[in-house]
Amino acid sequence: MFFNSRPMNIPGDRSRGVPDEFRVRDIAEMLGLLRQIVEGSIPVHLNAPDGTSYTTTLWTLDTGRGKLSFAADADDVRIQRLLDSDETTVTAYLDSVKLQFDVHQMVLVHGSGSSALQTDVPREMFRFQRRSSYRVRPLARTAPVARMRHPGMPDMTLELRVLDLSIGGCALFLPNDVPPLQPGVQVNQVRIEIDSDTRFDAQLQLQHVTALNPESGGVRLGCEFVALSGAAERALQRFIDHTQKRGKLLALD
Repeated sequence: MFFNSRPMNIPGDRSRGVPDEFRVRDIAEMLGLLRQIVEGSIPVHLNAPDGTSYTTTLWTLDTGRGKLSFAADADDVRIQRLLDSDETTVTAYLDSVKLQFDVHQMVLVHGSGSSALQTDVPREMFRFQRRSSYRVRPLARTAPVARMRHPGMPDMTLELRVLDLSIGGCALFLPNDVPPLQPGVQVNQVRIEIDSDTRFDAQLQLQHVTALNPESGGVRLGCEFVALSGAAERALQRFIDHTQKRGKLLALD
């Protein structure tokens, strides 16, 4: 099961465009959800209308002043783009639920050795159930891999085994002897090679890192595909459909 970190497309007239079942307007409920994001150090994605996206954490929730503070690297060029935007859409994930809300007129504040983007607590929040998608495991004999450069060490080339795939993302195996990757990081220029007929380029957003059994010698990286090309998506869908059909035929034998 994978999901998209980009905001859901919500009609401009939000008073009528979104069913009530997706809305959260009760302030106590909203504060409770925001508190879970803070306490769990859940990655959040700040998205500006121009396409700028910045992954960070919700640092503090000041209920007395009605303020949110997001951790920020003041030297990152994306911060200025977010500050220049009149509206920023925030997305985050709690278990099987995607949360989304808008914030306005963020300001950059500086503390002792750190900076934060500060804004008002939202007046409304949207809550969407994650979309599930069929997930398949490639055959081990095809040696499926994802080739990329380590996002924290550009001189290091990685070749990670693909554990499973869906139309929305993939799981990769990261050995213990490779420098770790942190949830929220985006990896560009990834070459996915599943078999001789299924190869494509992608961007990956790392959503979670899961420990495997001690004998495995590594961890599982749950990744989301970011903006797959039409050709890549068609190739991936063909592979998934073929694998699914093959699994059904084997079940009949």
